[in-house]
Amino acid sequence: MGNLRTKDLSKIGYHNNQLRSLVIGLASKNFKHYSKQQLLDLLVDINNDPKAFLDNEFTSKIAEKIIGKVEEATFKTYELRDEPVFCKTYGGKGIEQSTKKQMELAGLLPVSVQSALMPDAHLGFGLPIGGVLATDNAVIPYAVGMDIGCRMALSIIDESDSFIKRFEYRIKQALKNNTHFGMEGGLDIRQEHEVLDSSVFNEIPFLKPLRGKAVRQLGTSGNGNHFVEFGEIELLANNTFGLPAKKYTALLTHSGSRGLGAAIAKHYTKIAMDSCKLPRHTQQLAWLDINSEAGQEYWLTMTLAGDYAKACHDRIHANLLKALGLKALCVVENHHNFAWKDKLIDGREVIVHRKGATPAHKGELGIIPGSMITPAYLVSGKGNNDALCSASHGAGRVMSRQKAKDSMTVSAMKKILANACVHLIGGTVEENPLAYKDIETVIAAQHDLVDIQGKFYPRIVRMNKD
Repeated sequence: MGNLRTKDLSKIGYHNNQLRSLVIGLASKNFKHYSKQQLLDLLVDINNDPKAFLDNEFTSKIAEKIIGKVEEATFKTYELRDEPVFCKTYGGKGIEQSTKKQMELAGLLPVSVQSALMPDAHLGFGLPIGGVLATDNAVIPYAVGMDIGCRMALSIIDESDSFIKRFEYRIKQALKNNTHFGMEGGLDIRQEHEVLDSSVFNEIPFLKPLRGKAVRQLGTSGNGNHFVEFGEIELLANNTFGLPAKKYTALLTHSGSRGLGAAIAKHYTKIAMDSCKLPRHTQQLAWLDINSEAGQEYWLTMTLAGDYAKACHDRIHANLLKALGLKALCVVENHHNFAWKDKLIDGREVIVHRKGATPAHKGELGIIPGSMITPAYLVSGKGNNDALCSASHGAGRVMSRQKAKDSMTVSAMKKILANACVHLIGGTVEENPLAYKDIETVIAAQHDLVDIQGKFYPRIVRMNKD
């Protein structure tokens, strides 16, 4: 029998240290006549159905340990706090009471430490969109959200703003040929990126069948409010890049981790809800202990989904710049549906969940878009501790998708776009500009959170025709 290592056992689902030590000890003494592969196959069978192996003197020891671990990890019931943790709200006048109540509910969790609500906030699932929550040693899959690692990426291009007018047709063709939106299909040319070689795809069994879809969807965007757009950016004097204060061509993208992130979110939300029992109205906020096996697995897979979302943006930007013969002077990018390990001002270590909120530590760059006809703001964080070093991730919706659909005609939206000198490829009335809050009001509400570095104006926008 070849040497059995803890790494081999981890790959087949044996993550508990005591269990692995027991297996290695028994294997070396009692399973010498087995080849390594035969032993691994046997161990997979035991793990899948431990009760079937209770009769054998040696396999029963492994089976009993597995059954004990399953029973030990079934579930634990928790009560809510009497009062919510401290929550600082920005732009509160523009935030509905139901959204504030949803954030307050998250602040009642026994693992909650501090929270904040950004001025773009509106009702979401679990946490509000625009909600920020710091927890003690716990990660809440639904507070990260379904589209793990959804993010913005901005390439400031070595061309003046006149490039868009001069090469409008070429830009439109490049967008049509090098982007893909929606759940089905993908790009014509197979995309390559190092994220596809991540060992996590093999280490976590349920991820293995997802890799094929991840390969197909690499370099594509989702539906809804995801976009790829060219525009002009006006950089202000003394900007952080040290670039001349003038107008440049820029490429701005918004999308996330596609089917991979959604599958990870569903898988671990179910595990959290099965093991962490809360009052019914808060059950979506069930958490995983960050030191538990499931917590460690979620953290690993969440990080992979974030890396994959970044890879999608990398490929979109690389493909479009290559097609148009352009070069990026600099790139600004970060996640807004994610969890990070961070420290509070008093030194306490926490997990900070930002559901539709942008990280804004001191000097950290971010992009806050408005709508398809209003500016996106390039900002740098001020590191405001009351906001858990966060800012808004956009203007935020004032209408549901259905209400936006019911209150706007296609011809009326075309007129609005024409008046703003914006050309839209794809897109629907559900994303019409009136469905969003006023970006100027939202930015004004967070002057304590960010400094403005520049303003981006959309000119040619590509979205999914849902």
